[in-house]
Amino acid sequence: MTLREDLQVIDEFLAEGKEYLAKGDTVQASEKLYKAVEECIKLLAEKEKLPEYEEARREGRWWSRLLLRAARNLAQRKSEEKIFVTWALAFDELHIWGFHEKALSVEHVRLDVPHVEWLANYTKEALDKRGN
Repeated sequence: MTLREDLQVIDEFLAEGKEYLAKGDTVQASEKLYKAVEECIKLLAEKEKLPEYEEARREGRWWSRLLLRAARNLAQRKSEEKIFVTWALAFDELHIWGFHEKALSVEHVRLDVPHVEWLANYTKEALDKRGN
């Protein structure tokens, strides 16, 4: 995939999450929003050439433990703790409690949308600086 296609995937997950939320489907909204965050972490890890990215390439997939470590590493390297906070919120709250446990209300998920939007915008800006 090209960078443009990768960024489009993030936008699509974010838009789908908002659409599901508008319909009151918190389970699918949670998972789409989580996937937007996951894709951001993957792209940022690739841009930074993190060891977690290299391990995911070798293993042929991203494991949750690699995404966790990559998010922490990115936050430290970029001096931007909000990267890790957004990842942690997306994984624990949206992926686990919203998707797997089906335990979140529409309002609860709605409160998480600005965090996901922030990371999507941060990722786009970071990748734009790369010159692509």
